[in-house]
Amino acid sequence: MTFRFARHTNNIEQIKSFYIDILGFELLGGFENHNGYNGVFIGKSNENWHLEFTKSEEIVLFNFNEDDILVFYPNNKSEFDFIMNKIHSKKIEFIKAKNPYWNNSEASEGKMILDPDGYRVIISDLKIK
Repeated sequence: MTFRFARHTNNIEQIKSFYIDILGFELLGGFENHNGYNGVFIGKSNENWHLEFTKSEEIVLFNFNEDDILVFYPNNKSEFDFIMNKIHSKKIEFIKAKNPYWNNSEASEGKMILDPDGYRVIISDLKIK
């Protein structure tokens, strides 16, 4: 099965920069003026998932809550450390999760941040062997 998470945004360039430059994903493709929408596909090559972000003339009024989270599990410690170093260098603040599980250091050394749209993102080292 292939998975795509699609979300509309007001600033596709900020979103693209965040997910590529900070989280280390790749620009897999995109489109312009497809029925009034521009979009980008972001993820990792040769994986069966990707994120799609679209923009149109419509202004997005975001309607997600504190439990709506994208959780990413880096494959190894160096990938996790790379992302953490990018987050620190860009002075992105960590925030506390509403769900106490994500704040439990025994469950994960991962951290929660906000993407440019205010959507919650967790980078977790739980799966690192």
